[in-house]
Amino acid sequence: MPESQVTATALGPWPGEDALEATRIIRGELGSPHLPFLVELPDRGVGSDALGRTASLLVDLSVDVQPYGWRIVDRPGKDLMRAKSALSTDINILADVAGTEDSPAGDFKVQVRGPLSLAAGLHLHNGERALLDYGARRDIAESLAAGVGDFLARIRTAVPGARLVVQVDEPDIAAVLAGTIPTSSGYRTLRAVPGREVTESWRLVIDAIRAAGAAETVIAVAEIEAPFERILAAGADGIAVPLKALTSRQWEQLAGAVEAGKSLWAGVLPAGHPAASLPRVQEAVESVWRPWRQLGLPASSLGSIRVTPSEGLSGHTPSSATAVLVRLTQVADGLNQLALG
Repeated sequence: MPESQVTATALGPWPGEDALEATRIIRGELGSPHLPFLVELPDRGVGSDALGRTASLLVDLSVDVQPYGWRIVDRPGKDLMRAKSALSTDINILADVAGTEDSPAGDFKVQVRGPLSLAAGLHLHNGERALLDYGARRDIAESLAAGVGDFLARIRTAVPGARLVVQVDEPDIAAVLAGTIPTSSGYRTLRAVPGREVTESWRLVIDAIRAAGAAETVIAVAEIEAPFERILAAGADGIAVPLKALTSRQWEQLAGAVEAGKSLWAGVLPAGHPAASLPRVQEAVESVWRPWRQLGLPASSLGSIRVTPSEGLSGHTPSSATAVLVRLTQVADGLNQLALG
């Protein structure tokens, strides 16, 4: 649910292969009231990518890696074991770092790939995307819903007393709904998934996350054709979206969500070009404050916002990724000053 003040977080992916260094940086820069998160280090390779990590949580579904990507298989193999091992390592490191802190409790976030983007990224035995098959889509959503409980229980053990937040990533959702995901051959596209099924899949996963004790669930999407209404209908507590290309209509939808008590995770800092200079604090603050005022939202409701980068930070260096976190906390401070009037 919305916080009483603007806070900062990032979306999960981080550069390099050193989970200990990354965890220390993230927890150092995003201390209370901000939102530290379980690091994702895709540079480590197979199993540390977002898709492989979430696939390792699935119950009664095993995966392995083929030249075309992750595939659903009958029995677990070395690729799945590698993904599970990497996740266990990261959770153990989190516990070690949190255990040295004076007050390790507070908010803490984990990320999972959402059921539709997971189905778009996983392949069936014949090499075709699981998204093609209704039964496979249903099985993946149910398996993910079954797996999040154990995942969150492990996180709760690592950071006792933390208020858990779950970010459900759906990077492919616009293409899933539009029917523009290519088949494995690339010569055709897969039929659009009905919107009602998307909402139901999200609701299934969100309900499981909530039942596992998470305090907040946010669905993260790209801004183009973002299905905000479906996200809210599924029961999400908020929406994470980059701000740069939002239309006036989308801002109006987000304003309605804020007025209904939902949170907005605002992607205020472009992160796709690590060598580029970060926007000045005032520039980033204005990217939120200007449309906020135009929509007639009060300054006092700015506490509904968490500021984030526009995307993950794995393409950065550790130092430039750290600079992004620092700038985000500065932007949060700037917005909080406006909220206080």
